[in-house]
Amino acid sequence: MIADRLNIGEETVRRIVTEDLGKRKICARFVPHALTTKQKQERVVYCQELLLMGQDERFGENIITGDETWCFAYDPAPKRPSAERVGQNSPKPKKPRFQKSRVKTTLIVFFFDAEGVIHRQFVPEEQKVNAEFYVGVWIGY
Repeated sequence: MIADRLNIGEETVRRIVTEDLGKRKICARFVPHALTTKQKQERVVYCQELLLMGQDERFGENIITGDETWCFAYDPAPKRPSAERVGQNSPKPKKPRFQKSRVKTTLIVFFFDAEGVIHRQFVPEEQKVNAEFYVGVWIGY
């Protein structure tokens, strides 16, 4: 834009801006949202409280966390029933590999780190997984 307006070459503009003026191009960092001063102070207070709680040896036993993953439907045939007795020179029987199904669903798992899985649930088809859905799953548990 500067080169067009001043009718000079782009390389000349680049050299003037970077070498003569000492400017450099920096991309802005993406942040999900800008915090207000009050929100920043509250975040510091919450973190300090968590640090104090973390000093308790049993603190980790009280943390419940969640995860979700895509699950594909499979229809694998077990290996044993597909076994055959054949002669020494007979070719090996062929068994096609099972393919991932086009049917997939989301599985939500809530678990204790210390105790293992406490709840799991498949998400119904067409259901949006958002905060409201998670709250409903947790309350329903």
